[in-house]
Amino acid sequence: MENDEHKNNPMHGVKLVQVLEELEAHYGWDELDRRIKINCFNNNPSVKSCLKFLRKTPWARTKVENLYLEMLGEKKEQAVPSEND
Repeated sequence: MENDEHKNNPMHGVKLVQVLEELEAHYGWDELDRRIKINCFNNNPSVKSCLKFLRKTPWARTKVENLYLEMLGEKKEQAVPSEND
């Protein structure tokens, strides 16, 4: 039964470092700071400093993970050709 739960969870098996690296590559630190107001995106941002903060701050981690899921959804929509194409 656990396998069914995991296959429906898009965050299963995704490490926080991967989430941050993909978000930074897609949006950049400035846009991440604009979208999620947390100091680690604004003041000398780095993956290492953000990881340290997010591991200790569940509310911020949730926001970052939600933005990651939103980004994945946007990428998926762009990859699927529309009926008009």
